[in-house]
Amino acid sequence: MRLNVIEMGEGTPVLLLHGLFGAGRNWGGIQKRLAQRHRVLAPDLRNHGESEHAAQMDYPAMAQDVAELIARRGLAPAAVLGHSMGGKVAMALALRHPEMVSRLVVADIAPVRYPPALRGYVAALRALPLTPGLSRREADAGLEAAIPEAGIRAFLLQSLDFGGDVPHWKLGLAEIAAAMPAIEDFPVTGRFEGPVLVLAGERSGYIKPEHHRVFRALFPAARFAMIERAGHWVHADNPNAVLALTEPFLG
Repeated sequence: MRLNVIEMGEGTPVLLLHGLFGAGRNWGGIQKRLAQRHRVLAPDLRNHGESEHAAQMDYPAMAQDVAELIARRGLAPAAVLGHSMGGKVAMALALRHPEMVSRLVVADIAPVRYPPALRGYVAALRALPLTPGLSRREADAGLEAAIPEAGIRAFLLQSLDFGGDVPHWKLGLAEIAAAMPAIEDFPVTGRFEGPVLVLAGERSGYIKPEHHRVFRALFPAARFAMIERAGHWVHADNPNAVLALTEPFLG
């Protein structure tokens, strides 16, 4: 699996892993800032962005994609920062290939199974009629009934390519739909002894107090921090706070 990668900067390697329905470009300003001191790579994970599609989409497979990227580019050991699904990929990578990870930042996700709250998004995207000449405004209106939050619709529509005669999703929606039970879960076990920073959004319910003991069973050196004025998308809601914690941690 060859992943499309946005690369910036020079120095010690840092990988940024995006969440479900996202792409490497989501890291934008954070990648540019970290690239002032580091070699920063932001890949599109499988079935996302410009990367290839594949039927298998569990955490061991996605972690292996990133491990192969690290090995191919000679980056080991690299610091890895992952958000949401990307955070689970980062944790799976550290647990399965600890020699490849120097330190880990996990943004607003825990190594636990989550309820199927996002399957409706997949169904809504698959149900959107992709007709010749479809505009972004029309696509947005077509999703509004199923996804009333304008910000979430705008985020999802970043993956709809309007460049051709008929728009098409860059997301592998069929593959993602089939993989949702695996994406919601986290079956990976083991221990990673290296430094781990866990960032939770103040307005998000993804990381609960009872998850701390789960983290520490897998990552005994984990420490926890709250990102104020942020929901689940901590790096978009309060990037300065994320950077204020992440830059010193990366060194």
